[in-house]
Amino acid sequence: MQQGRTTIRARLGAGPCTALALLVACGLAVLIVQARSQTPKADTAAQPAQKAPPLKVRYDTEDLPQAVIELREALLAAIEAGQIDDLRQALDLSDVKPDAGAPPKADPIAHWKSTSGDTQGREVLAALSLILDTGYVAVRRGSDIENNQLYVWPYFAEMPLGQLNPRQEVELLRLVPAGAAREMKEKGKYTGWRLIIGADGTWHVFRKGE
Repeated sequence: MQQGRTTIRARLGAGPCTALALLVACGLAVLIVQARSQTPKADTAAQPAQKAPPLKVRYDTEDLPQAVIELREALLAAIEAGQIDDLRQALDLSDVKPDAGAPPKADPIAHWKSTSGDTQGREVLAALSLILDTGYVAVRRGSDIENNQLYVWPYFAEMPLGQLNPRQEVELLRLVPAGAAREMKEKGKYTGWRLIIGADGTWHVFRKGE
Protein backbone atom coordinates (compact mmCIF):
# COMPACT_ATOMS: atom_id res chain seq x y z
CA MET A 1 0.00 0.00 0.00
CA GLN A 2 2.81 2.38 0.85
CA GLN A 3 4.37 1.72 -2.51
CA GLY A 4 1.06 2.47 -4.31
CA ARG A 5 0.63 5.75 -2.42
CA THR A 6 4.19 6.68 -3.26
CA THR A 7 3.57 6.01 -6.93
CA ILE A 8 0.43 8.18 -6.98
CA ARG A 9 2.22 10.96 -5.10
CA ALA A 10 5.05 10.67 -7.58
CA ARG A 11 2.68 11.09 -10.48
CA LEU A 12 0.86 13.96 -8.83
CA GLY A 13 4.14 15.51 -7.93
CA ALA A 14 5.22 15.57 -11.50
CA GLY A 15 3.55 18.93 -11.85
CA PRO A 16 0.17 20.64 -11.44
CA CYS A 17 -0.80 20.16 -15.09
CA THR A 18 -0.16 16.42 -14.99
CA ALA A 19 -2.11 16.02 -11.77
CA LEU A 20 -5.05 17.97 -13.15
CA ALA A 21 -5.07 15.86 -16.33
CA LEU A 22 -5.16 12.66 -14.29
CA LEU A 23 -8.05 13.91 -12.19
CA VAL A 24 -10.02 14.97 -15.28
CA ALA A 25 -9.37 11.63 -16.98
CA CYS A 26 -10.55 9.71 -13.93
CA GLY A 27 -13.68 11.85 -13.72
CA LEU A 28 -14.52 11.31 -17.39
CA ALA A 29 -14.04 7.57 -17.04
CA VAL A 30 -16.51 7.47 -14.16
CA LEU A 31 -19.06 9.50 -16.12
CA ILE A 32 -18.74 7.22 -19.15
CA VAL A 33 -19.27 4.09 -17.05
CA GLN A 34 -22.32 5.64 -15.39
CA ALA A 35 -23.77 6.73 -18.72
CA ARG A 36 -23.37 3.26 -20.19
CA SER A 37 -25.03 1.64 -17.22
CA GLN A 38 -27.97 4.06 -17.37
CA THR A 39 -28.50 4.03 -21.15
CA PRO A 40 -31.50 1.82 -22.01
CA LYS A 41 -30.79 -1.04 -24.36
CA ALA A 42 -31.97 -0.57 -27.93
CA ASP A 43 -35.21 -2.32 -28.73
CA THR A 44 -34.17 -5.20 -30.92
CA ALA A 45 -37.73 -6.04 -31.84
CA ALA A 46 -38.50 -5.44 -35.50
CA GLN A 47 -40.26 -2.15 -36.01
CA PRO A 48 -43.45 -2.31 -38.09
CA ALA A 49 -42.87 -1.23 -41.68
CA GLN A 50 -44.42 2.08 -42.62
CA LYS A 51 -47.41 1.73 -44.91
CA ALA A 52 -47.06 3.17 -48.36
CA PRO A 53 -49.34 6.13 -49.04
CA PRO A 54 -52.57 5.15 -50.80
CA LEU A 55 -52.57 5.40 -54.56
CA LYS A 56 -54.43 8.33 -56.06
CA VAL A 57 -57.28 7.25 -58.30
CA ARG A 58 -57.64 9.53 -61.32
CA TYR A 59 -60.33 9.85 -63.96
CA ASP A 60 -59.27 12.83 -66.06
CA THR A 61 -56.69 12.51 -68.80
CA GLU A 62 -55.09 15.95 -68.43
CA ASP A 63 -52.23 14.61 -66.33
CA LEU A 64 -51.40 11.79 -68.72
CA PRO A 65 -48.23 12.07 -70.82
CA GLN A 66 -48.86 12.89 -74.47
CA ALA A 67 -47.65 9.47 -75.62
CA VAL A 68 -50.20 7.78 -73.34
CA ILE A 69 -52.98 10.05 -74.60
CA GLU A 70 -52.17 9.17 -78.21
CA LEU A 71 -52.29 5.44 -77.53
CA ARG A 72 -55.50 5.82 -75.54
CA GLU A 73 -57.13 7.70 -78.42
CA ALA A 74 -56.12 4.94 -80.82
CA LEU A 75 -57.79 2.40 -78.53
CA LEU A 76 -60.94 4.51 -78.36
CA ALA A 77 -61.03 4.82 -82.15
CA ALA A 78 -61.11 1.02 -82.48
CA ILE A 79 -63.87 0.87 -79.88
CA GLU A 80 -65.91 3.50 -81.73
CA ALA A 81 -65.53 1.61 -85.00
CA GLY A 82 -66.43 -1.69 -83.35
CA GLN A 83 -63.55 -3.33 -85.18
CA ILE A 84 -60.88 -5.06 -83.14
CA ASP A 85 -58.64 -5.17 -86.22
CA ASP A 86 -58.34 -1.40 -85.86
CA LEU A 87 -56.29 -2.04 -82.73
CA ARG A 88 -53.50 -2.78 -85.17
CA GLN A 89 -52.90 0.98 -85.36
CA ALA A 90 -52.51 1.10 -81.59
CA LEU A 91 -50.11 -1.84 -81.74
CA ASP A 92 -48.01 0.00 -84.30
CA LEU A 93 -47.57 2.93 -81.91
CA SER A 94 -45.66 0.72 -79.47
CA ASP A 95 -42.20 -0.73 -80.03
CA VAL A 96 -43.16 -3.98 -78.33
CA LYS A 97 -46.28 -6.10 -78.35
CA PRO A 98 -48.40 -6.00 -75.21
CA ASP A 99 -48.85 -8.99 -72.96
CA ALA A 100 -52.18 -10.28 -74.24
CA GLY A 101 -52.14 -13.52 -72.30
CA ALA A 102 -51.33 -15.31 -75.56
CA PRO A 103 -48.53 -17.78 -76.32
CA PRO A 104 -45.18 -16.26 -77.32
CA LYS A 105 -45.06 -14.76 -80.84
CA ALA A 106 -48.84 -15.12 -81.20
CA ASP A 107 -50.75 -12.28 -82.84
CA PRO A 108 -52.54 -10.34 -80.07
CA ILE A 109 -55.57 -9.48 -82.22
CA ALA A 110 -56.03 -13.08 -83.32
CA HIS A 111 -55.82 -14.13 -79.69
CA TRP A 112 -58.37 -11.54 -78.56
CA LYS A 113 -60.77 -12.72 -81.27
CA SER A 114 -60.38 -16.33 -80.17
CA THR A 115 -61.15 -15.47 -76.54
CA SER A 116 -64.09 -13.19 -77.36
CA GLY A 117 -67.54 -14.70 -76.86
CA ASP A 118 -68.73 -13.39 -80.24
CA THR A 119 -65.53 -14.58 -82.03
CA GLN A 120 -65.21 -11.13 -83.61
CA GLY A 121 -63.48 -9.44 -80.71
CA ARG A 122 -66.36 -7.11 -79.88
CA GLU A 123 -66.75 -8.53 -76.40
CA VAL A 124 -63.08 -7.71 -75.80
CA LEU A 125 -63.61 -4.18 -77.14
CA ALA A 126 -66.53 -3.78 -74.75
CA ALA A 127 -64.29 -4.80 -71.85
CA LEU A 128 -61.65 -2.34 -73.02
CA SER A 129 -64.27 0.41 -73.22
CA LEU A 130 -65.42 -0.19 -69.65
CA ILE A 131 -61.83 -0.24 -68.42
CA LEU A 132 -61.04 3.11 -70.01
CA ASP A 133 -64.14 4.61 -68.38
CA THR A 134 -62.90 3.48 -64.98
CA GLY A 135 -60.32 5.36 -62.95
CA TYR A 136 -56.63 4.61 -63.23
CA VAL A 137 -53.55 4.87 -61.01
CA ALA A 138 -49.93 5.70 -61.72
CA VAL A 139 -47.34 3.28 -60.31
CA ARG A 140 -43.61 2.83 -60.65
CA ARG A 141 -41.96 -0.43 -61.65
CA GLY A 142 -38.32 -1.12 -62.47
CA SER A 143 -35.05 0.69 -61.86
CA ASP A 144 -35.17 3.12 -64.79
CA ILE A 145 -36.32 6.30 -63.02
CA GLU A 146 -37.11 8.11 -66.26
CA ASN A 147 -39.19 5.34 -67.84
CA ASN A 148 -40.64 3.30 -64.98
CA GLN A 149 -43.93 5.16 -64.64
CA LEU A 150 -46.90 2.98 -65.58
CA TYR A 151 -50.58 3.84 -65.90
CA VAL A 152 -52.93 1.05 -64.88
CA TRP A 153 -56.63 0.65 -65.70
CA PRO A 154 -58.69 -0.19 -63.75
CA TYR A 155 -57.24 0.94 -60.46
CA PHE A 156 -58.58 -2.22 -58.77
CA ALA A 157 -55.58 -4.06 -60.18
CA GLU A 158 -53.32 -2.15 -57.79
CA MET A 159 -55.57 -1.82 -54.73
CA PRO A 160 -56.75 -4.16 -51.94
CA LEU A 161 -60.32 -5.07 -52.90
CA GLY A 162 -61.30 -5.25 -49.25
CA GLN A 163 -60.73 -1.50 -48.86
CA LEU A 164 -63.02 -0.26 -51.63
CA ASN A 165 -65.59 2.37 -50.71
CA PRO A 166 -69.24 2.04 -51.86
CA ARG A 167 -68.67 4.01 -55.06
CA GLN A 168 -65.68 1.87 -55.94
CA GLU A 169 -67.70 -1.26 -55.21
CA VAL A 170 -70.21 -0.12 -57.84
CA GLU A 171 -67.41 0.48 -60.34
CA LEU A 172 -66.06 -3.00 -59.71
CA LEU A 173 -69.52 -4.49 -60.31
CA ARG A 174 -69.70 -2.66 -63.64
CA LEU A 175 -66.75 -4.74 -64.78
CA VAL A 176 -67.47 -8.14 -63.25
CA PRO A 177 -70.54 -10.00 -61.94
CA ALA A 178 -71.19 -9.99 -58.20
CA GLY A 179 -70.10 -13.62 -57.86
CA ALA A 180 -66.79 -12.92 -59.59
CA ALA A 181 -66.23 -9.84 -57.43
CA ARG A 182 -66.81 -11.92 -54.31
CA GLU A 183 -64.31 -14.52 -55.47
CA MET A 184 -61.73 -11.81 -56.19
CA LYS A 185 -62.14 -10.43 -52.69
CA GLU A 186 -61.63 -13.89 -51.24
CA LYS A 187 -58.44 -14.28 -53.29
CA GLY A 188 -57.36 -10.76 -52.35
CA LYS A 189 -56.72 -9.55 -55.90
CA TYR A 190 -58.44 -8.35 -59.03
CA THR A 191 -58.32 -10.92 -61.84
CA GLY A 192 -60.36 -9.20 -64.53
CA TRP A 193 -59.26 -7.32 -67.63
CA ARG A 194 -56.51 -4.77 -67.12
CA LEU A 195 -54.67 -2.28 -69.31
CA ILE A 196 -51.14 -1.00 -68.60
CA ILE A 197 -49.43 1.74 -70.62
CA GLY A 198 -45.97 3.13 -69.96
CA ALA A 199 -45.29 6.85 -69.72
CA ASP A 200 -43.40 6.63 -73.01
CA GLY A 201 -46.46 5.22 -74.79
CA THR A 202 -45.41 1.56 -74.63
CA TRP A 203 -48.45 -0.71 -74.54
CA HIS A 204 -47.40 -3.21 -71.89
CA VAL A 205 -50.51 -5.22 -71.00
CA PHE A 206 -54.09 -5.88 -72.05
CA ARG A 207 -55.30 -9.15 -70.66
CA LYS A 208 -57.18 -10.82 -67.83
CA GLY A 209 -55.30 -11.31 -64.58
CA GLU A 210 -54.53 -14.64 -63.03
